[in-house]
Amino acid sequence: MTIQINFNGVLDEKAAISVFDHGFLFGDSVYEVVSTLHNRPIFLDEHLKRLRQSAAAILLKIPKDDDWFKQEIDKTLKASNNPESYTRIVVTRGTGEIDIDPITCETPNIIIYVTPVKAYPKENYENGISLALVSIKRNPREALNPGIKTGNYLNNVLAKMEARKLGANDALMLSPYGFLTESTTSNLFFVQGGRLMTPSLDCGILAGITRDIVLKIARENGILTEEGSWPAEALDNAEEIFLTGTLKRIMPVTRLDGRAVGDGRPGPITRKLSRLYEALVASLV
Repeated sequence: MTIQINFNGVLDEKAAISVFDHGFLFGDSVYEVVSTLHNRPIFLDEHLKRLRQSAAAILLKIPKDDDWFKQEIDKTLKASNNPESYTRIVVTRGTGEIDIDPITCETPNIIIYVTPVKAYPKENYENGISLALVSIKRNPREALNPGIKTGNYLNNVLAKMEARKLGANDALMLSPYGFLTESTTSNLFFVQGGRLMTPSLDCGILAGITRDIVLKIARENGILTEEGSWPAEALDNAEEIFLTGTLKRIMPVTRLDGRAVGDGRPGPITRKLSRLYEALVASLV
């Protein structure tokens, strides 16, 4: 098992990026994280589509097509020889002058990181994790739209640090207008009256790929779903809460701000959706 770094199509475990790269200087970059099954990427088309959407939103032209990305990801995964891998694709603005204006950046850099995956502890799925509602707000859509997956993650970093201080595994953030949004790297779902609820994209969240799949699975299996805007108090009567993400998939939340969610155990809808999601993933490869 190894760590592999693909820098603009060249495998180089000691690859280094220029200190003049605007991704380093200003967080001027976009990225995606792709999980694997049998060390083969899953939902890669969806991730590449979102990567291009993020790049277009910041007027960053990606110089390679999807076939190139697929070939290079395949090459890098094979070189890693990992049972399963964490794959991170980063496209930076490229090197330029130390000036916030990117006009001097002529060529974007593409970095593909492949590392052995660090699986979440089994007990997290069996017993659930804890969340804390933090003071750090999600970026407003009018400033830096959370729907764009950029390398600028400082508010998420600060939120995570605050959650740790509060003794929680992760943070739950509100929008600047007081509505529920998401966790630091995950979308939020909760259950009330048997209905599956999740903040809408209009609240200022990332259009999560796992989020979309979970909504589709739920609807196909007769679970009522609702996307909307809710204040934090909406979680006071939540019967279940869970997070979704590429690596964590469906993660039960059994404590919020130190109090139990529901009966303090992963709920039936969470468990059902987790089984259905895992069955879908298993059918892909």
